[in-house]
Amino acid sequence: MTADAYDPAQDGARMSFRNDMSYGDYLDMDSLVAAQKPQSSAHDEMLFIIQHQTSELWMRLILHELSAARVSIARHEHSQAFKMLTRVARIFEQLNNAWDVLRTMTPSEYTLFRDSLGNSSGFQSHQYRLIEFMLGNRNLQMMKVHEHREDLHSRLTLELEQPSLYHVALRTLEQALDTTFPSECFRLQSPHQHSDVIMEAWARVYQSPEKHWAQYELAEKLVDLEDYFRRWRFNHVTTVERIIGFKRGTGGTSGVKYLRRMLEVELFPELWNVRGAL
Repeated sequence: MTADAYDPAQDGARMSFRNDMSYGDYLDMDSLVAAQKPQSSAHDEMLFIIQHQTSELWMRLILHELSAARVSIARHEHSQAFKMLTRVARIFEQLNNAWDVLRTMTPSEYTLFRDSLGNSSGFQSHQYRLIEFMLGNRNLQMMKVHEHREDLHSRLTLELEQPSLYHVALRTLEQALDTTFPSECFRLQSPHQHSDVIMEAWARVYQSPEKHWAQYELAEKLVDLEDYFRRWRFNHVTTVERIIGFKRGTGGTSGVKYLRRMLEVELFPELWNVRGAL
């Protein structure tokens, strides 16, 4: 004898959504699950598409959080900013773990649909470029990739016209230590370069954390963020090498060689170099 099937309605669950918003309505699920359009009959192309689409969704959240964190830091609302920066670091951890799924695809499986990508490449992601620009790695050469889309190019240009997240953090550091950094440390349209003056300022913070606790914690949140960002980049390199070796990327880059070069980029160099100076 079997028990009657459980009826959620008995516990008050709403079962009819003819006139109410459902879960699928709220998330626009029809559009979401219809966005995967493989260009070949290869089984593993679906994995490849979903991997990159979900990464872009996470990057959209990263941009949302970084934008709010930049405003909070400028307003000295440190607790709110710290929460957002912690969340960004954890998002990069999530993105990092996703490489493990993509690595289940073998080189021969990728070869079956690689030609279907044409010249498309993650190198062309405007959201990734925005993240880099917001964090301070502002390489204007990368703008050329987005010239075919006026709306995206304009959005990137707008970002280049305002201080990066690190610029804003450095302004609060100036105020906390009653000092002034050289104007070249705040150039908007070029990558941030190491400054001994800034490193010495961070050294003061690390040497007396009890006096400068907000800046001390901000420094560690930024280091934590870049730490996870670096891990994501590293796993990207190893995943690409595992699947295509040293072939050129679909977007025309040198592939693994290009990605390895990107590993050398430091977003907040003074916060890493100060450790050897303490």
